[in-house]
Amino acid sequence: MSAANDDEIIPRAGVIGWPVAHSRSPKLHGFWLKQHGLTGRYDKLPVPPEDLAGFIADLPKEPGFRGVNVTIPHKIAVLPLMAQIDDVARRIGAVNTVVVQPDGSLYGSNTDAFGFIESLKADAPAGWVASAGPAMVLGAGGAARAVIVALLDAGVAELRLANRSIEKAVALADEFGHAVQPVAWDDRAAALAGVNLLVNTTSLGMAGQPPLEIALDDLPATALVNDIVYSPLVTDLLARAKGRGNPVVDGLGMLLHQGRPGFEAWFGVAPSVTPELREAVLAD
Repeated sequence: MSAANDDEIIPRAGVIGWPVAHSRSPKLHGFWLKQHGLTGRYDKLPVPPEDLAGFIADLPKEPGFRGVNVTIPHKIAVLPLMAQIDDVARRIGAVNTVVVQPDGSLYGSNTDAFGFIESLKADAPAGWVASAGPAMVLGAGGAARAVIVALLDAGVAELRLANRSIEKAVALADEFGHAVQPVAWDDRAAALAGVNLLVNTTSLGMAGQPPLEIALDDLPATALVNDIVYSPLVTDLLARAKGRGNPVVDGLGMLLHQGRPGFEAWFGVAPSVTPELREAVLAD
């Protein structure tokens, strides 16, 4: 980071990661800054792992810096560097939003669970509620942890968790309690019977990654299908689900909604997610 001159200090935030060139967060926050006529900056900040501790320690010393978003691979490593973390970040085991407090201390939170559930609320069919039946989650990584916390907090009483490594699914079930039921990867299709929601949190189906192979024959026609992947925006899973009549929610909404709390904390305005924002963030 480079400090601003004293006579041109403006509110600043950014996203740290390694690499970080692919991040769409600057488009997201830049849109909101312009929409609300705010003076501020939001930058991509490449931080290699060996420099993370020093960067975080220096953050409160930077004139105008209000905080940062945190992406791969720093979400876990940044946890012990915070003076305080919220309960959701503690349960997920990762921080994605850092706020510099008025006293210079650092507060870490995780807005991924909020972003996930808000995207479902915004884009699911009218009347659909997460607590109406079992949920099926594919994957057991960091994104899955955020989705699990969001769904348990939303009242889901049964969450079936399928992962290519059953050991990771079992470990998450042990951590989050009896509502989470591990499912062998080979049994993932049969476990769709009776579900109210199917969520893919793996990288399968993402551009450049292997496809997600799962038969949807046993998926109820009313089940909502969500893929947190947003490149491509319409994954093969979503296309197949929509083709058989299931309501679907793409992965972009989670990205957009998770940015709302951080923007409000840094720049003092509560932003909203609109079709115009979606277009701006997707634009090349």
